[in-house]
Amino acid sequence: MSPPTQDPQRLQRRRIQAGLNKRELAALAAISKSYMGRLESGEGNASPRVLKRLAETLDCDIADLMPPEPDTVAGAV
Repeated sequence: MSPPTQDPQRLQRRRIQAGLNKRELAALAAISKSYMGRLESGEGNASPRVLKRLAETLDCDIADLMPPEPDTVAGAV
């Protein structure tokens, strides 16, 4: 299985901050509750289209749902 395209923890954090449960976010983003659960557990990968709908629903940028960029300057002070 390939690594998730979205960051499951960031997705869950944004959902909770929005005051939504998985079922509510899934309905608003037009995806199934089980798919939403797989995205938050890291077992599923969101397509670009789904990431866009999630970001719009959560009022954030797609980048806010993605894994953080690795530090490109390792050891920099």
